[in-house]
Amino acid sequence: MTWLVLGACWFSILAEGYDIGVLGAVLPTLGEYEPWNLSPMDLGGLGAYALIGMLIGALFIGQLSDLWGRRRVLLIAFVIYNGSALGAALAPSAEVFGLFRFIGGLGMGGLIPIAAAMTIEFSPPWRRSLNYTLMFSAYSLGIVAAALAALAILTRSDDPDAWRWVVGIGAVPIVFLPIIAKMLPESLEYQVNKGQIEKARTQAAKLGISPFNPDTVRVADSEKVSNVPWRQVLAAIFSRRFLRSTLLFWIALFCGLLLVYGLNTWLPSIMREAGYDLGSSLTFLLVFSLTAAIGGLAVGWASDRFGQRPVLVIFYILGGLGTVLLMMDYPFGVNMILVGFAGLGAIGTSAILTGYITDYYPPNARATAAGWALSFARIGAIMGPIIGGWIAASTLGFAWNFYVFAAAALVAAICLALIPKEKPSATAIELQIAGEEPRDAEPAEDLEKAPATS
Repeated sequence: MTWLVLGACWFSILAEGYDIGVLGAVLPTLGEYEPWNLSPMDLGGLGAYALIGMLIGALFIGQLSDLWGRRRVLLIAFVIYNGSALGAALAPSAEVFGLFRFIGGLGMGGLIPIAAAMTIEFSPPWRRSLNYTLMFSAYSLGIVAAALAALAILTRSDDPDAWRWVVGIGAVPIVFLPIIAKMLPESLEYQVNKGQIEKARTQAAKLGISPFNPDTVRVADSEKVSNVPWRQVLAAIFSRRFLRSTLLFWIALFCGLLLVYGLNTWLPSIMREAGYDLGSSLTFLLVFSLTAAIGGLAVGWASDRFGQRPVLVIFYILGGLGTVLLMMDYPFGVNMILVGFAGLGAIGTSAILTGYITDYYPPNARATAAGWALSFARIGAIMGPIIGGWIAASTLGFAWNFYVFAAAALVAAICLALIPKEKPSATAIELQIAGEEPRDAEPAEDLEKAPATS
């Protein structure tokens, strides 16, 4: 069953990765699209519309999953962002295009914390980072698919509207919705914490989890936790035990997403300004994303073996170095290697960071904690395309993109290095949610055993 859940989440993230990566792939063409006559700042704004939607989606849809069920909300989010791709492809103006990008962002932002929580829940503790990385590798592969589609269509067509076909491909995954719905079970954590014990027991039997003990899934007394208001979860996340870690996580993820979405949106345009043709510029985006997908698996394996925190610090530093060295006039092959490091240190590492945040908090707080961290980080994601547009419109030169994005990677590494090595106890946050005083407890690792389904 782990592989069915992993496969469903993988395909959902693949479709999301395409919808996010497609704008960077068509941005050089949109910049030359005469009917819309877009300036660099306009292009940066188009990149930000979806990310604003993702901010709102991550903020609220993750919480809805705790109320309505993770499976149901994930399927709704899947329909929203895939359906909006068709609207964007047919948009008669830049304003309508931006509106559909915003609507799609609502679904995209909500899906990530839900997919993360479900992957963590249905993975054995010793494979959580690796399984999460496997799932999230689809995000980078989706961007690769967008770059390949742009290479196949835009470099072979003189039609100024050819970019519409590239964007419209993002609506195709919606035909697979029935298969995704069939593969994806409801969260056992959600059912048990809502008091739906018999439903959970029946589903556990279908999943092959036998014998099923609700106490291994329940995160606390059902009367106290099943209907926990999100305000109480937030109060616990910002309690004395979690405050330092929460703030550092938020800043690190903020910088990580600024790096991801800044480079993802502007990399082909930056490389065109550096003198490369459209095909070569799109190849940089392809390598950027492909390296993140493949290398991210190695990062996930290393995180499980050596710990998430030190691995994240190392790879953010490598990503920053790869980014800043792209400003140098190296041969094409060397720049390809450097952009690979940048992709690994941006997308691959930020994916592990999201999983680290999800795994850091107890089960009853995972979706909300990840959702709010991603909501704050989306501000960094929104700033990435806008900063790229501002630099393109200024007289600073394209190299300043690499200065800014490399600095973001360095700040993320510093913040993660300052995260306390040991997690706060799960019992402490559960007691605070219940309105009681926290006391010393066993380590969180011993209290949140996920069902090791297979």
